[in-house]
Amino acid sequence: MSTLQISLAIAGGLVLAGVVAHSTWSSRRNAPRQALPEAGDAAGHAGRVAQADGTEPSRTEPTFDDDLAAPPLPVPEKKPGMDALIDVIAPIALDAPVSGDAALAAMPPTRRAGSKPFAIEGFNEAAQHWETPAPGQRYSAFQAGVQLANRTGALNEIEYSEFVMKAQAFADAVNGAPEFPEMLDEVARARELDQFASDHDAQLGFSLRAQRAAWSPGYVQQNAARLGFVPGVIPGRMVLPASTAGLPPLLGLAFDTQAAMADDPAQSALREVTLSLDVPQVDRGEQPFTRMREAAAALCAAMDGIVTDDNGQPLVPEAMDVIGTDLEQLYDTLDARDLSAGSALARRLFS
Repeated sequence: MSTLQISLAIAGGLVLAGVVAHSTWSSRRNAPRQALPEAGDAAGHAGRVAQADGTEPSRTEPTFDDDLAAPPLPVPEKKPGMDALIDVIAPIALDAPVSGDAALAAMPPTRRAGSKPFAIEGFNEAAQHWETPAPGQRYSAFQAGVQLANRTGALNEIEYSEFVMKAQAFADAVNGAPEFPEMLDEVARARELDQFASDHDAQLGFSLRAQRAAWSPGYVQQNAARLGFVPGVIPGRMVLPASTAGLPPLLGLAFDTQAAMADDPAQSALREVTLSLDVPQVDRGEQPFTRMREAAAALCAAMDGIVTDDNGQPLVPEAMDVIGTDLEQLYDTLDARDLSAGSALARRLFS
C-alpha cells in the first residue's frame, strides 16, 4: 500500500470518527432531560455498597423535638347544604315525623336532574338543623332542591320537570306534601345566575416551554415535586394541594398523557407543560395567583424554560401584574354577590 493510500485511509478514518462523535453529541444534546437521583437514593446506594464490601454503613439516629412536631391536620369542611342563592328549594310538609331509614329508602336512585345536582334534606328534630337524611335520626320536615346553574349551563324547563317528578315521588313515599316554586320564575332566575357565572368564570393557564433540550416526564415530575406538587388521578397531571384537606387543589400542572403512559416514559420528549389555576375554586386568602407566578418562575429556572401565553408569546412581569389586578377586581365582585372564590357556594356554581 502506497503512502498516499495510507494517508487517505487515515484521513477517512478520522472523518468517520468525527461524524460518529458529532452524531453521539447531537443525540445526547437533543435527548430529553432525565430525573436525577435524589440525595436519599444516593445515601441508600452508598449503604448497599458498604454492606456489599462487608463494612457497616454509618447510621443517623432519629431525633424528636416537641417544638418541631407536625401540626394537626385541618378538619375537612362539611358537605355544604342547599342555599336559595343557587338552588331551587321545594319544602315538603309532613303529617308525622319520618325516620332517616325510611327517608333513605325513598331517595331516588340518582342525585341529578339532567345535568344539575339534586338533593333531599331533612330537619333533624334532635339537632334542630337541616341535614342529609341519616339512619337512626327522625325528621319533622323535608326539602328538595336542584341547583340553578353550573358550568354546563342554566337549569332549563326539562330539568325543572325532572326535579318536580323526583321530589314528588319522594314526598309520596314519606307521606309528604311538596310546594314547588313557579317554574318560569325559577328558570329565569337560573338564566340570570348562569349569565353572571359565565361573565365571572376565570380559569388561568401558563404554558412553560423548553428553551433548548426537551424534558422527560420524570424530569418534570421531580422538579414539580420539589415545589410541593403531588401526582393527580389522571396520568400526566400533578396538583398543588390546598392548605385544608378535602378542598380543591391550588394549582394544576399537566403534560401530555400519552407521554406519561408510554412504555418507556424516559424516552418521551416534552417541550411544553401547562400550569393552571381555577380561580373560583380557590380561596383568595391562599394567594393562588402569587403561588402560580412563583411556581412558574421556579420551574422555568430549574428546567431552562420560559413562561408564555396560549399563543406562545412570552409573559413578561408587567403583563402578569395586569392579570393580578384584574383578578383582585374579580374577587371583589364575587364577594359582593356572596359567591366568594373558594366558598362552598362558589365551588358548586363553578363546577
